[in-house]
Amino acid sequence: MRYEGDIFRPPSEADSILLQATIGCSHNGCRFCAMYRGKRFRARSPAEVAADIAEAAVEYPRRGRVFLCDGDALAMPQADLVAVLEEIRRGLPEVLRVSAYANARSVAEKTDAELRELRALGLRLFHLGLESGDDVTLAAVGKHGNALFHVEQGRRARAVDIKLFVTVLLGLGGIARSEVHALATARALSAMGPEYVGALTLTLVPGTPLHHDHQRGRFRLPPPPDLLVELRTMLEHTDIRGVFYANHASNYLPIRARLPRDRAEALAAVDACLRGEVPLRPEWMRGL
Repeated sequence: MRYEGDIFRPPSEADSILLQATIGCSHNGCRFCAMYRGKRFRARSPAEVAADIAEAAVEYPRRGRVFLCDGDALAMPQADLVAVLEEIRRGLPEVLRVSAYANARSVAEKTDAELRELRALGLRLFHLGLESGDDVTLAAVGKHGNALFHVEQGRRARAVDIKLFVTVLLGLGGIARSEVHALATARALSAMGPEYVGALTLTLVPGTPLHHDHQRGRFRLPPPPDLLVELRTMLEHTDIRGVFYANHASNYLPIRARLPRDRAEALAAVDACLRGEVPLRPEWMRGL
């Protein structure tokens, strides 16, 4: 398989075939993210992707899932993305689900008919980065669009039966907006109604603008107890029927809860950790 630069995928796509449909991220302006800063965004041609599909058919003939990299495969022109999905169907007949990172702006650029077309061809799940439901926080970290925009585009995807795995970041509002960020994020998640939520803890990556702000005292990351309070707030106020994951390696307390069924148990686990009865994940075990 031919990859340009480093390849990133969600933890849940560990067993998926990774096809690089686009290079980099179409936005690439989030002040906390360093994943694609060394790449200039472009969409690969269907012929380029087809060559990798042919190779994957030999190397991974029994794999049932495909993940389209890089940061925003949905930004491909519709005709090209359709051609890629059709080639996956032809060359990888065992594949039952295709998924991709999709930012809200790229969802907005697709018509409802185009989204239905992609769903019919097997694109069944979007990994969408909400990050925060607080508009002040979103603007401060360079995220395009406000919370309502993300909610509306997520609901459009769900309306055509494309599932959502929505990512949020504990600590993104800093100390100053910690509570506001947590409550607003819970409200946005409740309005969007995703099947899956992934809560990660913000990691300040050297070289990013947000890390630069931190070094100069303009951004203060909440300490671990406050991050746990944010997690508790989101768990308590997120009203969805889906799975809430906070078991990423960046988190201090691994949590997996099917809401609303497991809410009380998850809240009790966070409370026990806040009381010191359950240890935090040590720093050396945390990472991206």
